[in-house]
Amino acid sequence: MSEPFYITTAISYPNGRPHIGHAYEAICADAIARYYRLSGRDVRLITGTDEHGLKMVQTARDAGRETISLADEMSSYFIEMCDILNIQHDGFRRTSEAAHHEASKALWKAMEANGDLYLDRYEGWYSVRDEAFYAEDELETGEGGEKLSPQGTPVEWTAEETWFFKLSKYQDKLLKLYQEHPEFIQPESRRNEVMRFVEGGLRDLSVSRTSFDWGVPVPGSPGHVMYVWVDALTTYMTGVGYPDTEGLFAKYWPADLHLIGKDIVRFHAVYWPAFLMSADLPLPKQVFGHGFLLNRGEKMSKSVGNVVDPMELAQRFGVDQLRYFLLADVVFGKDGTYSADAIVTKTNADLANNFGNLAQRSLSMIAKNCEGKVPAAGEPTESEKQLLLDLDQCHDDVKAAMTGGLFKIDQAIDIIRERLSATNTYFADQAPWALRKTDPARADTVLYYTAEAIRRLAIMLRWAMPDSCDKMLDLLGQSPHARDFEHLGETIEAGLALPAPEGVFPRLELLKDEAGS
Repeated sequence: MSEPFYITTAISYPNGRPHIGHAYEAICADAIARYYRLSGRDVRLITGTDEHGLKMVQTARDAGRETISLADEMSSYFIEMCDILNIQHDGFRRTSEAAHHEASKALWKAMEANGDLYLDRYEGWYSVRDEAFYAEDELETGEGGEKLSPQGTPVEWTAEETWFFKLSKYQDKLLKLYQEHPEFIQPESRRNEVMRFVEGGLRDLSVSRTSFDWGVPVPGSPGHVMYVWVDALTTYMTGVGYPDTEGLFAKYWPADLHLIGKDIVRFHAVYWPAFLMSADLPLPKQVFGHGFLLNRGEKMSKSVGNVVDPMELAQRFGVDQLRYFLLADVVFGKDGTYSADAIVTKTNADLANNFGNLAQRSLSMIAKNCEGKVPAAGEPTESEKQLLLDLDQCHDDVKAAMTGGLFKIDQAIDIIRERLSATNTYFADQAPWALRKTDPARADTVLYYTAEAIRRLAIMLRWAMPDSCDKMLDLLGQSPHARDFEHLGETIEAGLALPAPEGVFPRLELLKDEAGS
């Protein structure tokens, strides 16, 4: 039985349509999940929408709509995003679902049974946009003298009866967790930020609201709904069947990886493990806070007019081209930047000119000179032996980058890109078009090993560009059941009839209005 691997994205807040940050996170999570599936792991990827909270109520009210109607519409856009970007998830969870309400209530009762919840009055600063409470010493001052959250969002003074969670009780336990398991929060810069925050002292956390009723009702406390982060975080367990602790939960929990944006690390690395400790439930193995995507180095803003719909980018450049650019060009864990010209330049260089050109030239020669069949290989020279050794090393190096809690996605792709370039160099140096005139058998050998290299590299890249790599493997006549990493040790069959070659990565052209955009 294969070893389980459970990965989640953040549970997106759907008070607006998905933006490029949502797309980036979904693509990264999907790429990691696909990598582990290709490695033979039993993978479960869960994503979804966090539909509760005051922000949703206000957005619906401003639009003159029922909150659930807005939630239905907006969540449909996130589901559509997953479909368009080829996100192979195993469940899309909405916090408005009845099953999720039951899971959230079960977690609440477990924390209550441990004596960690008490009723009191909350007075303090609250950011509706962040759905977060902030202490006075965390606030910043805006240009007009107004108080702002650390994220730069407006805060308002809130006073109401509320349930509190004894977060302060878990300060030492959390610090011990971070110290004994440095891999729990990654990258290291996020870990350092969280440790400083917790070392500064934890206050008990308000975990219910009475000023609105759109949320999960607090068990046995009429008029109270759970603080949105209590039920949003519970989604990760809803995705594996909680509160049923048998079946999926027993198989997949704790999660191997919560992949989230760096702005919500506190909720996942402080509140979430404290809730789970209180409920006597296993903690996730890792919280990874990725960076932001910037439009030509600038934060996206509606007022600036640089907000880009990721669906439009996918339609304009191609789904796999967008996936490749975001995975390869953004250093995983750090902020990244994108633009139309950057996408065109990167994908043309790496995909059209490198991978696509190699496949088109070699497969066209096979079609023309070998009756469209994989030619038989003669005795390999040192060049072919080294080619295969380098391909084996490539797989090992990618594995080192993608496992052990590192998830160095951009480095893994760069390793494969370098091997594609080296294979192109091999093909050019051996010049099978010239050998065809003087040594046809040797030409066939070069074409055979080039096809074999393309086969292996396409399998190695399937997790990043599933559709394009599958098209490449189709051109090589490979069975749909022979495309996992376990098949890398096999070799392409001589005499195998191949379909007519066709381009997989067309060159992209920059439109006039995209120059500098």
